[in-house]
Amino acid sequence: MLRISTKLMRVAAIGAVSFAILGGIALAAQDKYTLQVPNGLAFSEFRGFESWQTISVSQSGNMIEVILGNPAMIDAYAAGIPGNGRKFPDGAKMAKIHWNAKQSAEAPAPTTVPASLHDVDFMLKDSTKYADSGGWAYAEFDYAAATDTFKPLGTGTKCGAACHNIVKSKDYVFTAYGKR
Repeated sequence: MLRISTKLMRVAAIGAVSFAILGGIALAAQDKYTLQVPNGLAFSEFRGFESWQTISVSQSGNMIEVILGNPAMIDAYAAGIPGNGRKFPDGAKMAKIHWNAKQSAEAPAPTTVPASLHDVDFMLKDSTKYADSGGWAYAEFDYAAATDTFKPLGTGTKCGAACHNIVKSKDYVFTAYGKR
């Protein structure tokens, strides 16, 4: 018989589901790729976003962000979009990861670094399906550190449309591709 201390947590992967064993009780860990904004985008439509190329970074208030693009998005930036007046192609995707900011305890100069994860936002270009929102669909998944889970925010695919209207001339995209 396996003895497990209530202070010791072991994590085992079983297929695509992870279980945390705490005090002899197995608790299923969330699979973020099963989540979907009601009547909106699914987290699974952005599978692999964690390894996409960085487009840029930004800071807003007490959060820092990294903006990532799938290969279609990166290729579009390399072709000069949106500065050349063309639009991003269908299938282009962006992910924006927000972290609460903190000051590094190790860096020799004041350096802002990521602390806890705050949320992940997504954008997907499909000019036909999302024509009424400039060709883009939006989704946000808030993160709860206490439970290590994501939760869809809002409903539908237009949650970012109103905000992005101010950059209509840039095909509704705020982020410029940072010089390398």
